[in-house]
Amino acid sequence: MVKNNLKFSPKNITTINSYARRMNDEIKGDDIGYYHLPSLGMDIVSKIEEMAKCDFDSVVLVGVGGSSLGVKALYDMLNLQKELIFLDNLDPYSIEKKCAKIDPNKTLFIISSKSGTTIETISIYKYILAKFVIKSYENFIFITDPDSPLESYAKKVGAKIFNIPKNVGGRFSVLSAIGLVPLGLCGADIKDLLAGANSAKEQYLDNGDDGVLQKAYCYATHGSARINVLFSYSDRLTSFNEWYVQLWAESLGKKRGYKRVGLTPVGLVGSKDQHSFLQLIMEGVKDKTVTFITIKDHNSTISVPNLKLNFLDGCDFVNSKSIAEVFNAQAHSTMQALASEMISIDELVIDRLDEWHCGWLIYYYELLTSATGLMLGINTYDQPGVEAGKRILKKLLESKES
Repeated sequence: MVKNNLKFSPKNITTINSYARRMNDEIKGDDIGYYHLPSLGMDIVSKIEEMAKCDFDSVVLVGVGGSSLGVKALYDMLNLQKELIFLDNLDPYSIEKKCAKIDPNKTLFIISSKSGTTIETISIYKYILAKFVIKSYENFIFITDPDSPLESYAKKVGAKIFNIPKNVGGRFSVLSAIGLVPLGLCGADIKDLLAGANSAKEQYLDNGDDGVLQKAYCYATHGSARINVLFSYSDRLTSFNEWYVQLWAESLGKKRGYKRVGLTPVGLVGSKDQHSFLQLIMEGVKDKTVTFITIKDHNSTISVPNLKLNFLDGCDFVNSKSIAEVFNAQAHSTMQALASEMISIDELVIDRLDEWHCGWLIYYYELLTSATGLMLGINTYDQPGVEAGKRILKKLLESKES
C-alpha cells in the first residue's frame, strides 16, 4: 500500500480533466511505450527465470544513464541474493578497480545500450574484452533496441539478446528488459515488481485517481517554485533519488520555442540532510516544493538503549523508543516545520520496500514526469541538449587524431 498525502488545495476539476484527456490520448498512441510495460514485461519473465538457474556468483551491468540508474535504484532498495556490479561511468580509476575484483568465469556480463552506440558502454565493453581475453560469449547478454548496431554485433558473436521496445525511452525503460533482466538474475521477484507498477497504472490511469495530475499541475503552475526537492527518509532510497534527478532533469529541462522551461530536481536523504540542505529550504528563497518519502516498516526492530550518560541527559527523550519511530518522527517534524513556513509539501507513505512497492513507486514517478511535461507544453521524451554534447565530443576527439 502506498498513500500520497497532498498538503495543497486541489485545482479546478475541469482543468484537470482536460489534461487527463490529453494524457489518455498519449497513452492510446504508439509513440510512448513505457505506459504498457507492466503488462509487456511478463512476456520475458520465464526466459529470465530460466537463465537465473545458471551457475554464477555475480552480475556485471555495463550501461550508463537510463540503462543503469533505474536498475541501481531498484537494486539498492531491494535485498537481493546476487551481487550486481555497475560499470556505469567512464572513470578509468573506477573501471580498473571494479574489474580487478571480477572473476569472468563466475560472472554474467550484461551490455546495455538502447541506441547500441553509447560511447561509454562500448568503450568499457572493449576494455572487458581485452582484459579478460574473451573468446566465448556464453555468459554475455546484450540489451538494446531491435535492429541496433549492438544487436547486429550480438547476433554475429552468438550472444543472448533482449530487446527494448523502440517506443520506450531510456530513462523510462527500467520496467523493460533493461531492469528486469539484471534484477531477475540477482533474485528479484519481477512478477511482483510488475504487479506493483500495474497497480499504480490502474489507480491513476484506469480508476480515475487524479492525484498525479493534481500534483503535476501544482508543479507546472507554481510561479515561484521551480525547484522540486525529493526528501527520502531511507538510505536505501539514495539511488532512487539519483534516478529521479535524471528522469526529472532530462525530461523537463527543455526549450519551448525561444523560452527555456524546466523544474530543477534535488534529491535529499533524511535524516542526515536535515543537517545541511534543510536550512536553505526553511529560510532561503521560497523557490522549492518538497516531497517526502517515508516508510512504515524499515525491516528493523532495534531501539535506542535506555542509557543515561553524564552531561548528555538532553538526549534521553528518545530512550527505549525504536529507532524507526524516531526516524519517522524526524520526517514528520520536518514536514511541520516546512508547513509553518508555507512551503508546498506532500508525502508518499510506503508500507515497506519490497518488489511490489518499488514497482509502484517507479511507475508513479514516470507518470508524474509525463503529466508535468504535458502541462509545461514540452516534449518530455527527447533530449536534444544531450545529443549536442555527443556530437561535439566526436568532433573534438577526431580532430585530435588528425
